Amino acid sequence: MKSRHKKLALIGGALAVIGIIAALVLNALNSNIALYISPTDVAAGKAPQGKLFRIGGLVKEGSIAREADGVTIRFVVTDTDKDLTVNYKGILPDLFKEGKGVVAQGKLAENGTFTATEVLAKHDENYMPPEAAKAVGDAHARAAEKKAASEGAAAAPAAGSEKPKAGY
Repeated sequence: MKSRHKKLALIGGALAVIGIIAALVLNALNSNIALYISPTDVAAGKAPQGKLFRIGGLVKEGSIAREADGVTIRFVVTDTDKDLTVNYKGILPDLFKEGKGVVAQGKLAENGTFTATEVLAKHDENYMPPEAAKAVGDAHARAAEKKAASEGAAAAPAAGSEKPKAGY
C-alpha cells in the first residue's frame, strides 16, 4: 500500500471515530435536557409525552396537601392563567411555601397531573427563573387583555343604549 493511501485511510478512520464520539455526546446531552414549559403551555397540549421537562410558577394558596406518610405532597403550580397539579414524593426545600415561586422537574402523567422528581424553590425574595418570570408576565398580560375586552364589551352596549335627545 502506498503511503498516500495509508494517510487517507488514517484520516478517514480518525474522522469516523470523531463522528461517533460527537454522536454519542450529542445523544447524551439531548437525553439530559429538561425543557421549561409553563402550566398554560401544558394545558394547551405542548408538553412532551413521556419525557422530562420543567414547569414553574407560583405555588397556589391553600393547595398544599400532605399524605399520611409525611413525604408525599400534592400542590398546584399556577402561572396566574392556568393551574397544574403536582405530585411529589420526597423532602421539599426549606423555602417552599404557598404563594412563592417554584420550579419542578418531572413527567406528565396520563391523568393530567405532573409527577415531579425534583422540586426547587426560589432562593430569595426577588429571584424567579427567567422562564417562570416570563410565563407569569405573559399570563398577567393575557388576563389584563381579557379584562379590558370584557369591560369594553360591557361598556359598548351601555353607551349605545342612550336615546337621542329631542328638540335639537
